[in-house]
Amino acid sequence: MRAAISEAELEPDLFTVEAAALAAARRMHADGHASGEAQRRVLGELIVHYERLMRETRRLIGRSDRAERDMHLLNRQLQTLAGQLEYRATHDPLTGALNRGAVIDHASRCLAQGDMALIVLDIDLFKQVNDDFGHPAGDGVIQAVVDCLKELLGQETAIGRVGGEEFSVVWPTSSRDDAAAIAQRICDTVGRQRHAAPITRAITVSVGLSWNRAGTAFETAYSHADQALYQAKREGRNCVRQWLES
Repeated sequence: MRAAISEAELEPDLFTVEAAALAAARRMHADGHASGEAQRRVLGELIVHYERLMRETRRLIGRSDRAERDMHLLNRQLQTLAGQLEYRATHDPLTGALNRGAVIDHASRCLAQGDMALIVLDIDLFKQVNDDFGHPAGDGVIQAVVDCLKELLGQETAIGRVGGEEFSVVWPTSSRDDAAAIAQRICDTVGRQRHAAPITRAITVSVGLSWNRAGTAFETAYSHADQALYQAKREGRNCVRQWLES
C-alpha cells in the first residue's frame, strides 16, 4: 500500500529550479573526474540562479519594508482618529469645553478622591441677547465666557458646558473659603468682560456653589449647586450664592 502523502510533499516548492542547480553542483563537486567544461556549465547555472535568488530576496525585503512603513503610518492614522473621536465624544463642539457627560465623569472621579467644589454659572438674560443681537452673537458670547474661564482658571481646570448657556467648573479643594473666593472671581471677571460687536452691553452670570466632602455623589453635589444658582437668579442675578446645609 502506498504511504500517505505528507503536507510538506503537497506544498509547492518555490525553489525547484534552484534546488536542482544546487544538487547538480554538489554532484559535480563530488565527481573528481568531471571535465572543466562541465564544471563551468554547472557553475554558470548556479551563478544564474543564485543571482535570481538575490534579486527576489531584495525585492521581498523592499516589499516587506514598504508594508512595515505602511503599517506604521496606518497605526498613526488610527491613533489620530481615535483621539479625534474621543475628543468629539467628550467636548462641546462650539466652545471646546467638556460636555455634560465628561463633566460628570471628571467630577465623580474627583469626589472619589477628595473634597471638591462644584461651581455652576448661567448667563443672565441670555434669551434677550439672542433676541436683540441674533443667535450668532449669542454663540459668540458663549464662546467668550468659556475663553474667559479658561484664561482665569487655567487650561487644566475642568470647565464644562452643561446646557445652552449654563457652565460648570470642577474645583478640587479642601477649603470652603477658597471655593467661595474662586466663585466670586468668576462672577466679577465675566461681568467686566467686553464683547465684540454687535454686543453693546455687559454680560453677567449668576453663580451657584456647592462644597462637597469626599465621597459625595455627583448628583448631590450638582443638585446643591443648582439650588444655589437659582437662589442667585431670584436674588437679582450677577451674584454668587452658596448652598449651605440647614
